[in-house]
Amino acid sequence: MYSIVSTATVCGIQSVLVQVEADVSDGMPAFEMVGALSSEVKEAKERVRAAFRNSGIRLAPKKITVNIYPADIRKTGTGFDLPIALAILAAYGKVPGKHLEGILFAGEISLNGEIRPTAGILPMVLAAKEAGKHTVCIPKGNLGEAELVKGMAVLPAETLSQVAGVVEEFHQDPEKFQTSKVPPRTGQCMAEGCDFAGIHGQKILKRACEVAAAGRHNMLLVGPPGAGKTMAARATATILPALSEEEALEIARIYSVSGRFGQRQGQFFARPFRNPHHTISVAGLAGGGTVPKPGELSLAHKGVLFLDELTEFKREALEVLRQPLEEKSIRIARSSGSFCFPADVMLIGAMNPCGCGYYPDRRKCACSPSVVSRHLGKLSRPLLDRIDLTVEVRRLPLAEIISGEREETSETIQNRVQAVKEVQKKRFAGSAISCNSQIPAANIEEFCPMGQDAKKLLQGSFERLGLSARGYYRAIRVARTIADIEGSRQIRRVHMMESLMYREIDRKAWVGLG
Repeated sequence: MYSIVSTATVCGIQSVLVQVEADVSDGMPAFEMVGALSSEVKEAKERVRAAFRNSGIRLAPKKITVNIYPADIRKTGTGFDLPIALAILAAYGKVPGKHLEGILFAGEISLNGEIRPTAGILPMVLAAKEAGKHTVCIPKGNLGEAELVKGMAVLPAETLSQVAGVVEEFHQDPEKFQTSKVPPRTGQCMAEGCDFAGIHGQKILKRACEVAAAGRHNMLLVGPPGAGKTMAARATATILPALSEEEALEIARIYSVSGRFGQRQGQFFARPFRNPHHTISVAGLAGGGTVPKPGELSLAHKGVLFLDELTEFKREALEVLRQPLEEKSIRIARSSGSFCFPADVMLIGAMNPCGCGYYPDRRKCACSPSVVSRHLGKLSRPLLDRIDLTVEVRRLPLAEIISGEREETSETIQNRVQAVKEVQKKRFAGSAISCNSQIPAANIEEFCPMGQDAKKLLQGSFERLGLSARGYYRAIRVARTIADIEGSRQIRRVHMMESLMYREIDRKAWVGLG
């Protein structure tokens, strides 16, 4: 007998629907599987065989052939166990084949018949919906993911022996399984325990953080140990504009494919905050593997990628950031195919100005100019060109540390940032641009009108600061954000002056060490 069951395989962060065919015939007992299968998919036959036995399912010895098509797509992952098992049961006549029609099945089966969660369920359910299906049967542990997709009936299964009963119950009462829901809005960022109210003084640093958050500009913080760089970076993440439902679903898809969806539960609308250690590999940062998985760049999509101790990262790991910071995505090519992962991140780096960390304070720093240059030279000029704001974070005097002055909370600043976000939303309505940092050079004049004084200041600073063409346009984009914060349609001299101030440390440290 013959049967067919629908399932899906993950490709990048997308999913492609595939079909599992099973044929049971007389002949020498055997269990064969074909269809461009990875090792974990081939191993499914042993898991399924043991699960049948331990679930009390007895099947007559026959020749079983399972094909997963189309054959030109590489099938990976453990989610094929459940559809393979059901296709075989339907071919044996143990499950009515008509009950399986129109349903997408996915899930890993343990040797005792328990159905375990598997990675990539969310993109599978989305692919099923796009293909016109309205029902999925998935492990109960993946229920939170599947419920994010509106208009889908979700059949949760815990054991192999109960799947047939759940499917039959669905056909008797379909309304019972319409459980799709979107979590409530709770929190805006996954960076916890930091608030600008806890940062005393540092007014220039706070202002720079607000500007960076308002336009989603990349930022580099340079200063001695204990000056507050890490705290400021974490606090910056808490003032970013709120996620839209579409953005939140895209981020959830990335975490689902990575097998980290649990990190998003309870924080569906929270912006990601990723803080990898400086020993991270290139593949860990950019993504990779035999079958590529998203790296930290993609896990921070629409959020903050914070690289503390920036100069301690491997140079090749830092250089891999250059293209994604421009294109907002990263493409990885392997023999199994080409995979594109989203990487629209706000990069915040933090570093010491020298090896000991205290340059230019000569009371504590004994580093020679050549040592300082070598330390700063760990960051290439092309990478620095992609940083919009560079801020010198100075050591706080004791009077400011113990000051009882009330500081603005992150909530207050976030309200201003959200207002600027609404201004940008209206400005870029109908275009693919979402924030000031993404304005193409070709559209600078359209979106960034400048007064004559601002133009003269920028032109006069071009050679003095040693700006590249990329740095020139980034200075304008930052000025655009500053003007938005001040409620000005036109970029004025004062806005451009502040924008160029955030490039001064670049000139001092990398050009003259002055």
